[in-house]
Amino acid sequence: MNCELSTVNRKLSRVEPRFVIREISEVGPDIARLVVDAPRVARHARAGQFVIVRPSGDSERIPLTICDSNPDSGTITLVVQAIGGTTTQINAMRAGDALSDVLGPLGLPTEIECFGSCVVVAGGVGAAIVLPVAKALAEAGNRVIGIVGARDADHLILVNDMDDVCEEVLLTTEDGSSGARGFVTNALEAIVGSHDIDRVLTAGPIPMMRAVAEVTRPHDIPTIASLNPIMVDGTGMCGGCRVTVGGETLFACIDGPEFDAHIVDFVSLQKRNEAYHTFEACRLRDTREELDA
Repeated sequence: MNCELSTVNRKLSRVEPRFVIREISEVGPDIARLVVDAPRVARHARAGQFVIVRPSGDSERIPLTICDSNPDSGTITLVVQAIGGTTTQINAMRAGDALSDVLGPLGLPTEIECFGSCVVVAGGVGAAIVLPVAKALAEAGNRVIGIVGARDADHLILVNDMDDVCEEVLLTTEDGSSGARGFVTNALEAIVGSHDIDRVLTAGPIPMMRAVAEVTRPHDIPTIASLNPIMVDGTGMCGGCRVTVGGETLFACIDGPEFDAHIVDFVSLQKRNEAYHTFEACRLRDTREELDA
């Protein structure tokens, strides 16, 4: 038996890592874009879906949106903001390193059809979520307007990519360092007040998505929010990503991650996401100490 186990271990040690990081580049402060080998995921990924990632065998599992996929090269693109221990660990990796696990594609893909005029609204790294959706909507024949917001110019990401797929892109920053001074909702209010909009999709901080829903509600514009609850397994078993939508308990990993923004309970979602802030802060501190050692 021991001899057999030794043979298996020797074979495993010769297996090439599957999820090699082909490229990694900085797109903003503590924000990295990774191009990763994941041919099976790349073949099946659709706009709106995500993967569960572990940078190492002993790290936690985190969900990351598939920002882009290339079936020909067998790669997917991920955008990672270092805000916790695991994301900091990922962004410290280099080209040639390999992620331990990439599971997906998971979640329901975005509903794509020719709706007419659509607006995609992103805050911060939410741009990585709306970008593939904007591309798919445009390919389906929609007129797509993009709104990308951040606290300052340095945190505006993927703007050129959005320009490539949208008919028009509006930028907002809280400090006025790029685009219009203010919030994405200011730009959205102007658009819905002057255009006939058939659909809105939003991704980003929870308060922002909630505000977007309130802008479109009086106009009865169908509005979809890509939610970002705490998630563990991504397959509906742990229940960690439960959200309340229209008074019903659903799971973001298998019922979403996109839901009707007008009936999402954003208050409970915010509370659940804040429940682990102390733990996340400790994990981030430990990770930074490990990387600096």
